[in-house]
Amino acid sequence: MVFASTLFLGYFLPLVLGVYYLLPAAGRWRNRWLLVASYVFYGWWDPLLVTLLFGMTLWSFGFARRLGRTDLAEGHRRAVLAVGVAGALTALFFGKYFGFACENYDALASRLGWSSAPDVRWALPLGISFFTFHAISTLVDVYRREVKPMDSLGDYACYLAFFPQLIAGPILRFGVIAPAFAERRHGWPRVASGLGLFSLGLAKKVLLANTLAPVADLAFGARQLDAGLAWFGLLAYALQLYYDFSGYSDMAVGLGRMFGFEFPRNFQAPYLAESLTDFWRRWHLSLSAFLRDYLYVPLGGNRFGLGRTCANLLLVMLLGGLWHGAQWTFVAWGLWHGLLLVAERCLGGKAWYAGLPRFLRVLLTFVLVLVGWVFFRAPTLASAVDYLHALVRVTPAVEVPAKLLGAELFTAPHLLVIVLALFFAWSRRRAHDWSEQWTTRRAILCGALLLLSLGVLSTQKANPFLYFQF
Repeated sequence: MVFASTLFLGYFLPLVLGVYYLLPAAGRWRNRWLLVASYVFYGWWDPLLVTLLFGMTLWSFGFARRLGRTDLAEGHRRAVLAVGVAGALTALFFGKYFGFACENYDALASRLGWSSAPDVRWALPLGISFFTFHAISTLVDVYRREVKPMDSLGDYACYLAFFPQLIAGPILRFGVIAPAFAERRHGWPRVASGLGLFSLGLAKKVLLANTLAPVADLAFGARQLDAGLAWFGLLAYALQLYYDFSGYSDMAVGLGRMFGFEFPRNFQAPYLAESLTDFWRRWHLSLSAFLRDYLYVPLGGNRFGLGRTCANLLLVMLLGGLWHGAQWTFVAWGLWHGLLLVAERCLGGKAWYAGLPRFLRVLLTFVLVLVGWVFFRAPTLASAVDYLHALVRVTPAVEVPAKLLGAELFTAPHLLVIVLALFFAWSRRRAHDWSEQWTTRRAILCGALLLLSLGVLSTQKANPFLYFQF
């Protein structure tokens, strides 16, 4: 089940929201209802996935309860934390990376004459990266005594399975969101604000991201491109990815508000960044914060000199790339960003073009980010290299009828959507902020966008969110 679907919008959400507000606010009835709804939402793809989610819940809840005890020696607590985190990471490894490890082992074994690994394959469990990070956040936050573990297994299960953020985030730190499961604010203003933000997110997904998807698919699926077509396709993909993921995040935050929760924003105008360091203060904020607080800082952060800082940055970005997918292309993407961040750190935290006018700083940063997106989108390293070659190809493509491909890409609707997408991406007005103050005019605009999105959605084929694969 996905947010941008008739099933979710026409049946699931109205039912869940209606029953939720009919239940008494006192007690934990509403949390229990959200838990049931979340398991139905997650199990809609495959009921067996619920067992994995419930197993992760039991594992992290039990270890968090033990870490919360005050009578344990510090050495014992560190051991409990290590075992708890290792167990969560083991589930993530077998769910997401085991096949990748076997493929690389087989490639090495074929050269060395070793026997190949067993052929074991299974589908990637949806959302495993996100609920694994939530489990790790629970263990670490409780270990640091930033928050006490939950007493109720039902409430904790609801935190891990809560359907608005279960599949693609944002990543909710346990210490930040846990108190809301005991007490949170409700009311019509929050429901209206949440519905407005949800409508804006749906419009991003349906009207912009889905319209740009065919352009990116055509460009990255072509056998050969000239520079103009390659840059146009790459620009379409960069905007598609942004509006797809930020649209999902807006919908998730909006849904959270409808049920009394306030999730952190996940984007802050990332394509207005003036350096790569600035970009990572704006893009996928919940992941950036998680990697900083649970990996970069424990590794030493910037406390042990420039060399150690650069090594930590590079390692964190490599692991961040691998977190997005079990492919070498994601490792290359992480390496690209890691090297650029290291270069900026060596220059005192500034880009080498920091002295240029702001417009040029934004443009150069955007170009560097675009180059990285080639690795993010390409299926293999070889195809990524081919696409990079196309970006600098001066002569027209010869193997593909460039005029025909150009006619498919450079259509009036595509050009209009590209212009609109760039305008909103470079605008300072953010949907998250815009939806917090509710007026009649804004309500009418969001209602119109919702109706338009529903109408367009009925004409589109199924197009799940890009971050579902991560």
